[in-house]
This record gives sequence, structure tokens and C-alpha cells, in this order.
Amino acid sequence: MTQPYVRLLEIDVEQFPLKNPFVIARGVKTEAVVVVATLRQGFYTGRGECTPYARYGESVENVIGALESARGAIEAGADRAALQFLLPAGAARNALDCALWDLDAKIAGVPAYQLAGLHRLAPCVTAFTLSVGTPESMAEAAAQAADRPLLKIKLAGEGDAARLKAVRAAAPEAELIVDANEAWDPKNLDANFAACAEAGVALVEQPLPADHDSALAGRSWPIPVCADESVHARHGLAALRERYDLINIKLDKTGGLTEALALADEAEKLGFGLFIGCMVASSLAMAPALLLANRARFVDLDGPLLLAKDRPEGLRYDGSTIYPPERALWG
Repeated sequence: MTQPYVRLLEIDVEQFPLKNPFVIARGVKTEAVVVVATLRQGFYTGRGECTPYARYGESVENVIGALESARGAIEAGADRAALQFLLPAGAARNALDCALWDLDAKIAGVPAYQLAGLHRLAPCVTAFTLSVGTPESMAEAAAQAADRPLLKIKLAGEGDAARLKAVRAAAPEAELIVDANEAWDPKNLDANFAACAEAGVALVEQPLPADHDSALAGRSWPIPVCADESVHARHGLAALRERYDLINIKLDKTGGLTEALALADEAEKLGFGLFIGCMVASSLAMAPALLLANRARFVDLDGPLLLAKDRPEGLRYDGSTIYPPERALWG
């Protein structure tokens, strides 16, 4: 009787230098540090990439520790359904979940999108992110990216009105979305939303800290508001309906594609629009998120565009258009 192949887990830490420092309200980064989970089973290999995020109490060390804690069950054959109970939502589970999707697709001989019940994957347009800075530096960056159809503007609180005015003047044709990264407060909400409306902004992402966003409830804002740090997985989603119009689904928050698909379904039932986002990472992290992109009002999967160099088998970007992954990358 033929014995089943043994499944083996490999864990690697990889660094990808950025083209330019990436600045948000919380700080600056000059490289993307990611953790990659690789599953080998016979002739087949599946990979998943995650980005530990300090805002959520994650580090490379504790993500590796979480992966090691699941090693025995995963190598013994635990599937994606079992994984949801082995680890909580977060970066570590994302790496394993996406590796299992990739492995399952390779073993089945069909693309991962078919395993997810999709008929096809189509190209999509991603936002291109501009770091926060002075109005002058942001205007210069906006001018260089003015031919892109969708720009995501990082804001920081004080001085945001001037930043918005400068960016809009430098990129008059681009659709703009803004991400305050929790930097606003209830006292300046009205003024900041007014500045966004004047600049023709299409979406405001996470204006208030996640633990203090109740000021958004019961108000009619001039621009749709999207939850990011306020939503991770399905738990507590319904309670956010009075505060937000859309939710930002990131696989590093949901703990992988499995929960991300379930979160998207639940969000749509509740009337939320979808925004598909990412951490700064390589194409390996973007590829699974593309299975959600065609359902979303906005897609922000520009991580590889911010790197000095992506993986050699990375996604194909034509300007801001992303094409589905090749088998060598994922899925």
C-alpha cells in the first residue's frame, strides 16, 4: 500500500528594501520584512507570505513562534478549516492559510480561484500610495504619479488640508482616496471632511483611532468612510454598520484568504462596500488578495510597486493595472 506523502513546513524571514522611505502617521519604514511559510508535500509546494505589524502587537519573533506552535498539526495534515481553530486571526495564520490554498491548488491541478468558486480572475486597477510629508513633497510625488487613475494619500492630522490641496493641484485628473491612519480626532472631523470634499476625495479611510471611533456613528458624512484598523474579521462587524460605509479587508488582519472570503460575504450581506488592501510586501502577499479584487469598490495592492525589487516571478503590473498571478508565484 502506498504511503501518503509527508508534509513539511519551512519558515523563512525575507527583507525587501523600498524604493523610497514609506511614511505614515505612525512612523517610517525603509524595508518590508516578511515571513514566508512554505509547505512541501511530495512533488508539490505551497507558499504564503505575511507581514508582522507592530500596531497589532506582532513581531517577526512572535509570528515565527505562532507558526511553530501550529507545526505539528499542519505537518500531520491539518487543512484550512482546521487552521481557523489552531491560530487566531493575524499574520501567522495568513501565511499558513495562503500556503495551504497554494498547495491545494497545485495538488488539485486547478487555479486557486476555481477552488474558491470563481469562474475567472480579471485584471484590476490598484491605488498607488503616496507617503505623508510636507505639502510640497507630496505635491511632487503626486505630480510624478498624476497619470495613475487612483491615488491613495497618507495623512497625519495637523496640516492635512494643505496636503490635500497640494496633491489635488498636482494630480487634477486622478481619483483620490485618503488614509488618516487613526490620526484625526472628533474635534477636527468636520474640518478635515470639508477639506476632503473640497479636494474631491472619494473615500476617507480610518479617520479615528479604532477604540475611539464612536464619533462617526449617527452622522451623515459628505464622503464615504472606510474601516481599516477597526475591523479584522467577522467578529463585531455588525456593530460597525452605523460608523462605516466600507471595510478594508487585508489578509494579514483576517488571518488568510479563508476568513477574508467569509468576511467579504458577511460584509456584503450587511450592506458594506469592500476595499481590498495590503501591507507593504512582495507579490506573494498580493496574489491571494486578488481573488477578492473584482468584488471591491477600491483595490490597494500596490506593495510591490513600492519595493526596490520584487520577487523574480512577481505579479505583472502595467502602470496601475495588476494581472492575475502565474503558477510559479502562487495559486
